[in-house]
This record gives sequence, structure tokens and C-alpha cells, in this order.
Amino acid sequence: MTHSLRIPDLPIPVRPGALRPGGVGPGHAGDPAVNDVDVIRVRGDARLAGTVHVVGAKNSALKLMAAALLAPGRSVITNVPRITDIAIMGEVLRRLGCGIRFDADDPVDPMVAHGGVARSRSVVIDVPEQPGTEADYDLVRRLRASICVLGPLLARLGYVRVAHPGGDAIGSRGLDMHISGLTRMGAEISGEHGFVIASAPHGLHGAEIMLDFPSVGATENLVMAAVLARGASVIDNAAREPEIVDICTMLNQMGARISGAGTSTLHIAGVPGLRPVRHATVGDRIVAGTWAFGAAMTRGDVTVTGVEPGFLEVALDKLVSAGGLVETRGDAFRVRMDDRPKAVDVVTLPYPGFATDLLPMAIGLAAVSDGASLITENIFDGRFMFANEMMRLGADIKTDGHHAVVRGRERLSGAPVRATDIRAGAGLIIAGLCAEGVTEVSHVHHVDRGYPDFAADLRALGVEVEPGTAPEEPDLTI
Repeated sequence: MTHSLRIPDLPIPVRPGALRPGGVGPGHAGDPAVNDVDVIRVRGDARLAGTVHVVGAKNSALKLMAAALLAPGRSVITNVPRITDIAIMGEVLRRLGCGIRFDADDPVDPMVAHGGVARSRSVVIDVPEQPGTEADYDLVRRLRASICVLGPLLARLGYVRVAHPGGDAIGSRGLDMHISGLTRMGAEISGEHGFVIASAPHGLHGAEIMLDFPSVGATENLVMAAVLARGASVIDNAAREPEIVDICTMLNQMGARISGAGTSTLHIAGVPGLRPVRHATVGDRIVAGTWAFGAAMTRGDVTVTGVEPGFLEVALDKLVSAGGLVETRGDAFRVRMDDRPKAVDVVTLPYPGFATDLLPMAIGLAAVSDGASLITENIFDGRFMFANEMMRLGADIKTDGHHAVVRGRERLSGAPVRATDIRAGAGLIIAGLCAEGVTEVSHVHHVDRGYPDFAADLRALGVEVEPGTAPEEPDLTI
């Protein structure tokens, strides 16, 4: 069966390669972004200054939407970022038989008060008594997070067929721990024709599971499966990220019995059923961290609201070591850098360590710092793919496996570069602010997947941003 992708209720910033309201073709004239834009140009020697509000975390909202599958009825998730990945997940759920509607959130976003377009929405999910059991390849290949429907559908229905996921090109991210954990809970799992097929005709049962690595995705899938399993489950070496705490909080609100969220050991007592709820998405620490590093790189002064500063303790400590002033209060923090940053070493680790998603920003900071920095990536083996693009801006980077030595320069040099994934795209745009001349970043549809209107936030912080259209590829047919 051929499906047409229609997402009429979610006006989102769109670029080529991003889902568009009303279909896959060109965006409507009323879209809050320039149609057919896949390039952003920024002028260097810029300084970020002002206040930026951060909405809900993409990495949480996507999984909260999947968790809604565990209970028939209407669940409402608020503070959902207005990005293309949310639109894709909405369509995944719609094809599983759910009703999906995006409503305006309460106007807490400062952009609304100034006549702008809100960067968050509430998603209303009406889950049927008998959802579908197959997640299609054409959507799953574009959004790796859609694999998280595996656990809830298997727990509720005893059968699920999910296309093997795609997502960002940042290295191998296998499903071994997902499969191993579900198998210990009684699932029978096989793969054929690009699909992961899981069945549990007699239901899942509790199990003790030890993860080889504190994988966020595996922890989420296994928790969502365990809440409806018979008996008790224990997940050791579980991920501890704030997004894990957020999903466990929502599941407990639905009637689950989970303890230990935020620690490395989760205890789950299975229950017969869950109920729908209303839940607010936790603030996005990665977007917040992006602006924190942007302030430091541009010797700026930025206040970030909407996120718990404690989620970024290690990252903010690095900025202090680099010479920045960091002030925290409630759900906000301020970063000011008056002089050229000092070089600092960074090692990415599972939470509460330095987040791998902030590695592009750490390399950007190192590229303009005084001295040499050693950057070590321990999570994804392809994170340094974007280093070649940074080097086009004049960054002095030498990579060796999971390590990169970056020798800082006083200023970078503007050049055309290409975004290779969400965070790399944001990092390149901010690096362009530290360069002489104009930097043109193409393939910025990647950025749309993780940042609600990145260009508007840059403008609000005093940056001159020019949207552009990518040139047509030459016809090389022989």
C-alpha cells in the first residue's frame, strides 16, 4: 500500500529534505520559513548577546510520543519542539492507527509575545484499543528514534514489525542490547527483508537485564516493555539521562511502577494496564548547551531559559575552565565570555558526563581557543566526520581514531561548508560567526530536525542571517 505523507496540523520550518505541511512537496506560502531554503549564510566577527528560550527536548518528546502507545485513550504531551523529527514521529503513530493533532501551547515562549511563531506545541495522541503493528521503512529510515515503538507495541500487542532504523550518519548504533533485553523478557525476535520482527504470544515476563553499555535507546525500549510485563524487572547499567527520568516520570503518571530513575539501576514492577495522561516535556539540554558554547565561542553574553542548569553541569564547568562566567538560577543560566577562551580538554561520556551531542560545539570552541585541546569521543565512532568541514573554515584539527587534537586560532576563515548531521550543522553555523567573511552552510535541513527555528534565535541574539537556495547539482550524465 502506498501512503501519502500529510501533516496538516504542524506548521514547521521546512527545507528540502524536511517533511512539509500538507505533503512532501514544496512548502505552503504561509510556512514560517523560506521555501526551498537549504543554505544559511552568516557573517563572521559576530557576537551572540541576549536571551534565548529553550523548549522541550527532542530526545525526550519523541520517546514520550511512543510511550503513549502503552495506554488506549487520549494522551497529551506539552512543550513539544516544533521540528521535523516530531512531524515524522507523528506520522509513524498515525500510520499505527493513532489520531494525531498538534495544538498551540500556552504562550510561555517569548517569541509569541513579540508576534513570532511559537517553537513548541502540544501533541494530542488518541491511541486505539488495537493499534497497528508495523512501522514503515520510508519513515523509520529517516528517524532512528522511531525504533522506540518496538517495546510498547510488543508489550501491548505481543507482536510488532519495525523497519531497521536509519537516522544521522554518525557511526554504528546497533540494536543488540534492545534485542538481547527483550529476548530475556520472553520475546522471540528475528529479522527479514530489513525488518525487526518481535513476538511474545504469551506476553512478556520480568527479567534481570545487564546492559553492556548505558544505552539511552535500549533503556527506553526495555523500560516501556517491562511496565506491562508479568512480574518484576531490573535493568542494571541503565542510562541516567534527564530524558530517561522524563519518560519514567510519564510512565509512573500512567500507572507504571518504576523506581531508580536517574540512577544506574531501574526496578520495574509490571502492571496489567496503564492509563493516558497529560505530561510536559523536559527542557532540551542539548539546545541549551549549543547556545552556551555559542556565547563562549563568540565572546558573547547569553542567558538561556527553559532548562535545568544541573543537566549541563559538566559542560558549564568546561566553559568556566575556558575563562567564562556562568551564573545559574532556577530553570535558567547565563554564559559570558569577555576574552579569548582558554583551551580545555573534553571527553564525551554517558550522562552525567559530557554529552556526545555537544561534541561539535566543543570542537568549535577549541578551534578558536588559546592553546591546544584534546577532544575524545567515546560514544559514536563517526562523530568526527564533520571535522573536514570545520577544517574548511581554517580549524587546525588532527584526528586519530576516537581522538582529535585541536589547536586554536584567533579567527577562522569563512567558506562554504556542509552540515552532516543535526549537531554538526549547528556547530558549523556558530563556528561561522567566529570566522572572517561569510560562511555558507548547506544541507541545513539537518538542523531543522533538532532546533526549532535556529535562524530566528540567531537573529534574536544579534546575528545577521541570510537564507539561501542550494545550487542545482550539475548533470554529470555521460
